[in-house]
Amino acid sequence: MVQNTPRQGERALPRQLSGSFTGDGRTQQYLPGLTMPAGHQLPDSLTTAEDGDADVDGLEIEKAYVEAEAERLQLQQKSLLAVMLNINSVLTDAAAAMVDDSFLKCFTSAAPDPWNWNFYLAPIWLLGMLFRHLVLFPLRLTLLLTSHLLFFMVFFTVKLGMPSSALKLRVEQRLIRFLCGMYVASWTGVIKFHGPKPVPEGGHVWVANHTSMIDYIILSSYTAFAVIMQLHPGWVGFLQTTVLDSLGCLWFNRTQAKDRSLVAQRMADHVADPNTTPLLIFPEGTCVNNEYCVMFKRGAFDMGATVHPVAIKYNKIFVDAFWNSKRLSFTQHLVRLMSSWAVVCDVYFLEPQSRREDESVDEFAARVQAMIAKQAKLRVVPWDGYLKYYNLGEKHPGLIEKRRKVFADQLKTFLPAGGAVGSSKQEAAPAAAAAAAAAGKKGSKKAN
Repeated sequence: MVQNTPRQGERALPRQLSGSFTGDGRTQQYLPGLTMPAGHQLPDSLTTAEDGDADVDGLEIEKAYVEAEAERLQLQQKSLLAVMLNINSVLTDAAAAMVDDSFLKCFTSAAPDPWNWNFYLAPIWLLGMLFRHLVLFPLRLTLLLTSHLLFFMVFFTVKLGMPSSALKLRVEQRLIRFLCGMYVASWTGVIKFHGPKPVPEGGHVWVANHTSMIDYIILSSYTAFAVIMQLHPGWVGFLQTTVLDSLGCLWFNRTQAKDRSLVAQRMADHVADPNTTPLLIFPEGTCVNNEYCVMFKRGAFDMGATVHPVAIKYNKIFVDAFWNSKRLSFTQHLVRLMSSWAVVCDVYFLEPQSRREDESVDEFAARVQAMIAKQAKLRVVPWDGYLKYYNLGEKHPGLIEKRRKVFADQLKTFLPAGGAVGSSKQEAAPAAAAAAAAAGKKGSKKAN
């Protein structure tokens, strides 16, 4: 089940909460995965300001849910049947999930249109698949492994042998651009860059929509960028902490609020230093399927820096570049790209934007988001991307059981108290047997 969908133009709340605006400018909160019973709202103590900065206790929200559910059921005390059948709040959640789940649409790959459906196209498709997997993929894999070997030989020589200086940073940037270029070549990348090439400047930051980790690879093959990114395990984490650290990249765990707050300060320090590598931020905070654009986080727009929007649009004619990290590891994602015909992409460097005097941080972020979405032909939706990693059962394990208990307690009010329950069952048994016998006699008379 999903939460109530915010109206177009509303901004979903950060962290693990979302909501809709009330008439007085506040934001009414609720838990993702559940809706408040019809006719009920959370109390004023659980609302936040429009910027969503207040920290709300989840236990208080759980209590408000349970109390609202109990009040709704108490209105139906006159009839057991009414209590059993009055499931409108559950049906509301189910209908919302089945009819228009606009949140999950942002993280779902589009099914390819089949074209090998007849007798003369199927052989051509089969030959193409064999060629891609048995010829192109081995050649591309050899190219990528050889480039990694050469890169590590030169990179570690520079990293360990040269003292820290501007020259060392430029050499490391060139080497990383070389490695990223080899990754693009291993996909037979057809990349077109539009607009002026980024120039390193203090007080400037670049923001882009996010489809896959290859977004950073593509942009860094053109010019070196430091990036703020989730720290991954395995060989990707090794490259992050060993290679990309030299550019001043910042790593965090998106599920830890403390990590995000520490990165925010380091991000501001990085942008203020004119001698650092240009900083690239993906304000959506997660990979989206390149058809939608989810809510931009405000961190990149709250530093007083000039923001350079970057729109990335993939052509899905050969392969869908979206990385669904819940289903595929990055290695599997790379294999999928390397076994396709090509990765086709357009990158647009748009006009730099500064925050206006009468503009809030959220309005500034929304304006830049609209520019990127328009250029990349994306649909803007008001969801917080972090909800992708939200699990109601893990965050509030007792809430579902509490709601069940409220419903069960309400049903118990219709049963006899104490030991009368057992006696009523004993008395009901002979009565049921007599009714069955009577029904049998009537049936035999009709048959005669």
